[in-house]
Amino acid sequence: MRHLSGLPGPIDAVLVTGDIADHGTVEEYEIARELLRFPYPTLICPGNHDSRPEFRKVLLGETSGSDAGAPVNQVLRFGGVTVALCDSSIPGRDDGYLEDETLRWLAEVLESSAGPVIVGMHHQPVPVGVPYVDDIRLNEPERLEELLRAYPQIVGVLVGHVHTAAATVFAGLPVYVAPGVASTVLLPQESSAWPPIDRTLPPGFALHVLSDDGRLTTHARVVV
Repeated sequence: MRHLSGLPGPIDAVLVTGDIADHGTVEEYEIARELLRFPYPTLICPGNHDSRPEFRKVLLGETSGSDAGAPVNQVLRFGGVTVALCDSSIPGRDDGYLEDETLRWLAEVLESSAGPVIVGMHHQPVPVGVPYVDDIRLNEPERLEELLRAYPQIVGVLVGHVHTAAATVFAGLPVYVAPGVASTVLLPQESSAWPPIDRTLPPGFALHVLSDDGRLTTHARVVV
């Protein structure tokens, strides 16, 4: 966090694609809230380790209500660009799913966005060659694919969950998987351990650059 805040810039926004807490407790979110005080607009979506009610209460400042357990979908607009972060978490489970409510919300965001759109969520919609997380990826990704293919202004999809920097393609769009900040998950070619987690590697982050012609380029970095 200190490294990102100390960059000379310019940075338009910080996007955090899930797993803010480990156990979804209020105390964990209170720690995260203090750490995630960037000098830039910041958008955060939940992951499979997060709990929606506590996430809403601490990070979004929302009081408890009947919608406390509803998907936490958020949008950020800046400089003609729209970022839509969808909640792909399933309460009590590790795999992911975009509820009907979330897909309707995303369709409304896309319909109202004339400029470039970046869509993000926690769970990856396609396998990335890591069985440990591919087995708990996004369920029924074809529902999302149908929606994404209907809007040509989408320039890319950003996800977390995998804990390793990776790039792939989904719905004809580039997909970038964010690196882990607390641990790195290894490919079968790199480790026979289970779970294949390395906690000694440095944390990483990605810098996404959107060109004037709508091309999204991603640069991976580590913090040492």
